[in-house]
Amino acid sequence: MDTASSAALELVACSKRFQRAGQPVWALKAVTVHVARGRVTGLLGPDGAGKTTLMRLAASLLHPDQGEVRVLGLNSRTQGAQIHQQIGYMPQRFGLYEELTVQENLDLYAALQGLDRTQQRLRQEELLTLTALGPFGARRAGQLSGGMKQKLGLACALLRAPALLLLDEPTVGVDPISRRELWHIILGLRQQGLSVLVSTAYLDEAERCDDLLLLHEGRLLTQAPHPVMTAPLQGCCFRVTHPEQSRRALQAQLRQRMGVLDATIQADGVRVVCQEPRALTQPPEQWTLVAPRFEDAFVARLTQAQRSASTSSVHPAPSAPVSNPLAPQPAFSPEVVIEVQALVRRFGAFEAVKGISFTVLRGQIFGLLGANGAGKTTTFHMLCGLLSPTSGTLRVAGEPLGRAAAQVRQHLGYVSQKFSLYGHLSVQQNLAFFSSLYGLRGPQKKARMRWALEEFELAPFAQANSQDLPLGYKQRLALACALMHEPLILFLDEPTSGVDPLARREFWNRINQLADAGVTVMITTHFMEEAEYCDQLVLMSLGEILAQGTPHSVRALAARPDQEHLSMEEAFITLIQQHESPLRRAS
Repeated sequence: MDTASSAALELVACSKRFQRAGQPVWALKAVTVHVARGRVTGLLGPDGAGKTTLMRLAASLLHPDQGEVRVLGLNSRTQGAQIHQQIGYMPQRFGLYEELTVQENLDLYAALQGLDRTQQRLRQEELLTLTALGPFGARRAGQLSGGMKQKLGLACALLRAPALLLLDEPTVGVDPISRRELWHIILGLRQQGLSVLVSTAYLDEAERCDDLLLLHEGRLLTQAPHPVMTAPLQGCCFRVTHPEQSRRALQAQLRQRMGVLDATIQADGVRVVCQEPRALTQPPEQWTLVAPRFEDAFVARLTQAQRSASTSSVHPAPSAPVSNPLAPQPAFSPEVVIEVQALVRRFGAFEAVKGISFTVLRGQIFGLLGANGAGKTTTFHMLCGLLSPTSGTLRVAGEPLGRAAAQVRQHLGYVSQKFSLYGHLSVQQNLAFFSSLYGLRGPQKKARMRWALEEFELAPFAQANSQDLPLGYKQRLALACALMHEPLILFLDEPTSGVDPLARREFWNRINQLADAGVTVMITTHFMEEAEYCDQLVLMSLGEILAQGTPHSVRALAARPDQEHLSMEEAFITLIQQHESPLRRAS
């Protein structure tokens, strides 16, 4: 079989250039890839690697400045209309019409794709069954959970029964149960012979793919199945524990040790990836050899690539800062800074939050977890003062939030999931605006702006509009803006959604430093491995608290006697499904 007949997608020496702030930027540089038919191919890389640009070339929405793109044997320059008839494309922000019902969205997209009525009805019935959306056909899209919206977007992309399906980060912002359901659908489509190219920020998903493309700074680093990528790390990966040190302190020490490529908190220890197959142990640490996973290979490869770039370039690649984001603080007492008692929030007859109670101490990292629709976002907005409770008691920074909301907000910093930045303002203008918003003036304002540009390595982008920044730098800017007034409490609403693993590691390094400086951090996240960084967790389901305590105690609630090292994601799925299964059976 020749290459053309076996390829669902081919890029041959493709380059693509854009203009950013008046300067040319190469999003892709001489990329050559071959995506086989009938397989699921994963597209991975850090922010700004060129993943979305490659997806748009594959969808024939863009043409390369150099090179050739062939989709299902068709030339994208001359046969774009034919390509559009044979592919399905689901971009990162799929355009559902939230005022229309599930069925009306399907009808609209079927009409736009030119399906006749008979063909349309049969295909819609198949897809409603495939996505389990059949019972929700009359529900408005805006009332669906995040996972259900993604499944509806996938159904709309599949209406034409495409030969090639392009999915640009379809699981960003959805909970672990919804991610599992989406991947069950994707792998089922592969069994029907469909070719799938999927980009993802969740590296555990890469292990479900038949083949992987790894991009970095617009270039293809490698193309191979994940076992080939992890093979060089055999003997290099360890689980490290210390009988006396906290996981956070142990991780901080291991990150600085010569020969360590990566160190992340995992379960009751720290997962370490070494440059060579040998343990860098120091008594009384305990090092246990573990099998490498794709995330280890991904981070090791990119870390080594960055180090090579920094030694061979006149302008070294930036490294994650290790200085404290706030000035060092004296020892602080762990007093209660957030107190929630019998908190209730209703929307009409619907009770979104049902009498929950918990406390948060100063300097804690406190995680608020739950499936889409669990009530965690509603709770989070009440804690921030963005939403009033129906009943219950809520005290933040020692003050009742209802009576002293304006005073309390002076102690709060907030980073929203979509980053509340002003896209048409530059980095420097955003910092100036938020400084003024928090009441900073004169020399103090100038000093904090200078601190933010230096600490978050934003100075090279000071005049660039925030909308033009890579996602990881948008995250840095959003966090810098939230810290301008040195808040006592920092609220983070899914701040790493869609951000690549290297940027997430840098982010958590900063958050750990903030907590050590006495800042209290409240965070929601769908990355269950990030929950391990929290000192305390609350797991919500259907508006109630299902579990609370340390990560260890929450995992223990779901563990069976035969499970030695249960992951937080496995615990999350087990506990949520046990609690919600009666409702699921009833519906």
